[in-house]
Amino acid sequence: MNHTDIAPILERQLLLQLGDRLKQLRKSQGLGTVEVALRANLTRNTLRSIEAGDPSPSIGAYLRVMSVLGVSGELALLAGDTMQATKKGSAAARSLRPAPVVQVRFLAESARHRLQDLQSLALHEAAVGLAKDDPTLVLQAESTLQHWLETGDTRSASLWLEWQQILKAQSWRKVLGRTRRAQQLRQSSPLVTIIPEPLRLDILSQVSALKKGVVLNNTTETLESIENYKELP
Repeated sequence: MNHTDIAPILERQLLLQLGDRLKQLRKSQGLGTVEVALRANLTRNTLRSIEAGDPSPSIGAYLRVMSVLGVSGELALLAGDTMQATKKGSAAARSLRPAPVVQVRFLAESARHRLQDLQSLALHEAAVGLAKDDPTLVLQAESTLQHWLETGDTRSASLWLEWQQILKAQSWRKVLGRTRRAQQLRQSSPLVTIIPEPLRLDILSQVSALKKGVVLNNTTETLESIENYKELP
């Protein structure tokens, strides 16, 4: 797979890991959510969203939390001269010395977030987007859910009854969170049944590609399979 084929799921995974890292940094510094939210001029709910790797908060909100935790320098490096492209016609551009290559190896299997949950989350984010654009799809999911309640395994009944309320109120945050309950709800979800098969297969394919690992670098080929780098030290 090339960069554009795999990027959406990879970027989602990296954002989840960033949220985890910020949460770990906060705890390691002995800071509570109230204090960090206050110092970053954010609500506690926004801070929780950031620590959950939610893409909804602005990059400014993420940056304020990073600043409070003392890691805003990492973004400063990206925005500074170090990472700027060489200007055409400059001495650096005429130099015969190859530019240094910055590489980051990403092994999805070694990530804290299990691929299965990443896949489930990606499917539900796609389904929620479809439901917001076409409310009739919510009715379709409700019909599927009613059929399950009438004929399905009673062990899932409590989750399905909760899904009834979620679909009725369209309270999507309950199923897009990082809590244990959100994970359980995603495992018993009628919402994913509204996803068209081509889109579902595309998401599954992106997640499957991450299992092999990828290498991100600052060359033209920004994303390649890690299999191509087995000989790297």
